[in-house]
Amino acid sequence: MFAKYNIIVVGGGHAGCEAAAAAANLGSSVLLITMNMGTIAQMSCNPAMGGVAKGQILREIDAIGGYSGIIADKTTLQFRMLNRSKGPAMWSPRTQNDRVRFAEEWRLQLEQIKNVDFWQDTVKEVLVKKGKACGVKTSMGIEIESDAVVLTNGTFLNGIIHIGEKKFGGGRTAEKAATGLTEQLVALGFQSGRMKTGTPPRVDGRSLNYQIMEEQWGDEKKGKFSFLDIPTPTEQRCCWITYTNEKVHEKLKEGFEKSPMFAGRIKGLGPRYCPSIEDKINRFAERDRHQIFVEPEGWNTIEIYVNGFSTSLPEDVQQKALRLIPGFEKAKMFRPGYAIEYDYFPPMQLDLSLETFLVKNLFFAGQINGTTGYEEAASQGLLAGINAHQRIHDKHEFILKRSESYIGVLIDDLVTKGTDEPYRMFTSRAEHRLLLRQDNADERLTPLSHAIGLANEDRMEKVQDKIEKTNRLIKFLKTNSINKDLINPVLEKKETSPIQQNTRLSAIISRPQIHIQDLIEVEKTLKTEVEDLAEEIVEQVEIKVKYESYFEKELMLVDKMKRMENQTINPDFNYSKLDSLSKEAREKLTLVKPRTLGQASRISGVSPSDITVLMVHLS
Repeated sequence: MFAKYNIIVVGGGHAGCEAAAAAANLGSSVLLITMNMGTIAQMSCNPAMGGVAKGQILREIDAIGGYSGIIADKTTLQFRMLNRSKGPAMWSPRTQNDRVRFAEEWRLQLEQIKNVDFWQDTVKEVLVKKGKACGVKTSMGIEIESDAVVLTNGTFLNGIIHIGEKKFGGGRTAEKAATGLTEQLVALGFQSGRMKTGTPPRVDGRSLNYQIMEEQWGDEKKGKFSFLDIPTPTEQRCCWITYTNEKVHEKLKEGFEKSPMFAGRIKGLGPRYCPSIEDKINRFAERDRHQIFVEPEGWNTIEIYVNGFSTSLPEDVQQKALRLIPGFEKAKMFRPGYAIEYDYFPPMQLDLSLETFLVKNLFFAGQINGTTGYEEAASQGLLAGINAHQRIHDKHEFILKRSESYIGVLIDDLVTKGTDEPYRMFTSRAEHRLLLRQDNADERLTPLSHAIGLANEDRMEKVQDKIEKTNRLIKFLKTNSINKDLINPVLEKKETSPIQQNTRLSAIISRPQIHIQDLIEVEKTLKTEVEDLAEEIVEQVEIKVKYESYFEKELMLVDKMKRMENQTINPDFNYSKLDSLSKEAREKLTLVKPRTLGQASRISGVSPSDITVLMVHLS
């Protein structure tokens, strides 16, 4: 019935979509198996993409040649650049999206890739021969052969949905759980665990009183994720902000005795940085209110996502508590919030390529690795798809360093340190975040992707053109001066000290109070120089000039790190023979199998003295 495929991708979520697209665009024949063709790229939780650190990941996905940023741009309801009041390392793009159109656009995109086939079914087993994945077996009893398999099962592995004292199997509301696969992998020797996540109730927007809520509009100058010229909606929709209060909290507490979390029915750990509303009022008892974001689900729907009110309390408690929130006095629920508990596989069982140690040609990506978030899942899927292709075609694996990308930080954290709670990316996790800004993701990553044949010529030429124009403007600013009589009135207005002689334009721009736009208004030669340049180029030039000395210091630190990263370790190295290592270090190093001395130094339980022992032995 089926011809043999190069790669089978199991799961049609954000990780699965990126994995299938990447492998197919590189030239592999791909079969995407999903339980429901109607829920490909479903936004299971909030209808939004990006945010702090997550926006940087989306721009990196786009720079490599993935589609998540493009799809987000096409389906935008609202765009905001978060943290503009902070330094550029913290600027993070975020969009509110049309949930239905997002899934629709992803499916249309996948259907346009000729190497991608689809099959609606549930995978029960990975076929393994001689230690290699060689296909899958489905619930229909069909065996499909392949050279590699990528598992992106999301929250479906033995998923259990909790609402108050009720619980039932499911990977999402109204969708059944996937069974059998966990048990088979455990039998092969894999370690598994349980995690928990949740979602808030959805309500009828017609039943809300927006007049007493705070309006939250998007940026006046609407940005986007993709570095390509993708047409995006010109209009934006409003979101709103309201708050819980002590009455809401008291009503919620009435249901605590029926809470699956407090009653101990949920064993898995939930996301620390996105807790349920009952967890919030329990952990932060001193707070008399919590922020609620009221977010539309699309252009043509009345459905509202109640961001900040994730809960698994009984539905009647949810309804009563909701109606005590300002603006929600007459709120009608479409469906209650719920918690979902599911299997995951601790990611220290993976190589940096996301290939498993136990079974070759088998890759894991997304929530199966213990992460949370569309963006984290999509980035893993992209890398797993690329590396599955590279693996079966005997090509060099595609590994991103921590100093090159947030994606590199994410994967290195997972496989080196592991996680026992849903992992979420933050800017604070990246040591070199000043170098990993959202504005330069294309310069950092497109050349690497182009080298393996994923980023096409048009994308690469666009990056080269941007680099050339950026460098030309920087050279202009460093070689041309401005007359003190022209600039001093501007400096005084900006409350920064005047200059005593004509000064290089770059020196003026390096002042935090001054922007290129301020100089354009008084310096005609600069105005002529930038009038044909895209706004993103001018902005990036300003960042590079202002923070030049900081970049130099960061690059020195990166060079120091590279010396450790370049010290490779044989994956078959026998650590048990090094008696000078601590017992814990021997155990952790044997488990993780670090590729480099740098990776070894980041393993929890491996001390600096252990690294010294390794360094001496390796040299």
